[in-house]
Amino acid sequence: MSVYLTYYGHSALSIKFGETNVLIDPFLVDNPLADVDHNNLEADYILVSHGHEDHVGDTIAIAKRTGATVVANFEIANWFALQGLENVHPQHIGGGFLHSFGYVKMTQALHGSALPDGSYGGNPCGFLITTSDTTLYLACDTGLFGDMKLIGDEGVDAAVLPIGDNFTMGPKDALRAVQMISPTIAIPVHYNTWPLIEQDALTWKQAVESNTSTKVCILNSGDTVSI
Repeated sequence: MSVYLTYYGHSALSIKFGETNVLIDPFLVDNPLADVDHNNLEADYILVSHGHEDHVGDTIAIAKRTGATVVANFEIANWFALQGLENVHPQHIGGGFLHSFGYVKMTQALHGSALPDGSYGGNPCGFLITTSDTTLYLACDTGLFGDMKLIGDEGVDAAVLPIGDNFTMGPKDALRAVQMISPTIAIPVHYNTWPLIEQDALTWKQAVESNTSTKVCILNSGDTVSI
């Protein structure tokens, strides 16, 4: 199955698994780095890692327009249902489900998860997505944790990792994450959206490639890479 990942800045991604369109944390309208109109995006699934506004983003508008199935933790899935979404699929950390495009397991993430209206958003998560020939780890908003080594034991083709610091891992911890996960390629996200999380991705790329066998793919908003 062909897998193509498109970056829209911050942590917003679109991943095409064959003919299936999957959006990840589609924060677009208020994202200063995004150069795409969410009304033009197709979505069969939307994966939401946690409840913060810069990750819930435009999920509700996109899901209502497209009928996409929204995958999130139990608490967030219930909250989306209360907002009028009909197609929600709750999961939780350590649990996986075989969706039409692949097996999605929720992984832990060290972060918060309050929803935009202050509601309880349960635990934040990342996603380990496995298809017949590709394994993709989306760490989402997280600090470094030792069990990333166990995730790496799955044989990760691509890891999408935050490097912005302050709210998530910074460059040094993200390098340590790469060393534990050992993905074929690493893609940095969650940086340069605002001054508070400004980072030099090229410097991080050089550090990773000097200390590991992983290749770093730096994407500008709108760029696509084949996994």
